[in-house]
Amino acid sequence: MTANPTARHRGDVIVMANAIGTAAFTVTALTAAIVFSTAAQWVGAITAMSLFAVGVFTFLWAFYNAAQRSRVEQLSVMQLFFLVGAPTPSRIRRTMNVLLVVQVGIGLGTALARPNGPDGTPGSSLAVGILVPMFGLGLNGLWAAFHGDFPPLERPARPVSSAADGDAANDDQLAANDDVTDGGTPSSAAIDQNGSHG
Repeated sequence: MTANPTARHRGDVIVMANAIGTAAFTVTALTAAIVFSTAAQWVGAITAMSLFAVGVFTFLWAFYNAAQRSRVEQLSVMQLFFLVGAPTPSRIRRTMNVLLVVQVGIGLGTALARPNGPDGTPGSSLAVGILVPMFGLGLNGLWAAFHGDFPPLERPARPVSSAADGDAANDDQLAANDDVTDGGTPSSAAIDQNGSHG
């Protein structure tokens, strides 16, 4: 499948959605980690879980569409979810993977910065931020599955020698059948000739 400029433009919507989601996560997660109030934690947790849910949905959608394309095109998991190689333009690959790295960094950083709750008990709502990179992976896959330029699948050609061998075998079998008819069973012409003499 060869992607055209219009398809590239439609794919930019996915890049923009990734950027907006990453920005929202960064702001809410950092606010929750710095302010560490109950309200800020709730906003951060809801944002993170929403992005995670979107990521799971887009991941499965991308995987399904990629499975359909794999019947006629060559694609790999790395090309699909990390945009590796020629199928994805360098601009798209760089932007999407930078956003994925930001999601991983913010998620781990805020979770490690606040390992305990406000009352000192182990664990805090900021830990859900480590699930957000699923959002980036899902959108990476969605972009590649719908807009990636993958090469056609190479199907092995049937060897010519095999077809020739099959034809030769059929000819040998027909010749053998003719020999059996001539040697062991009277032909119809011989039967007709004997009948005329009688």
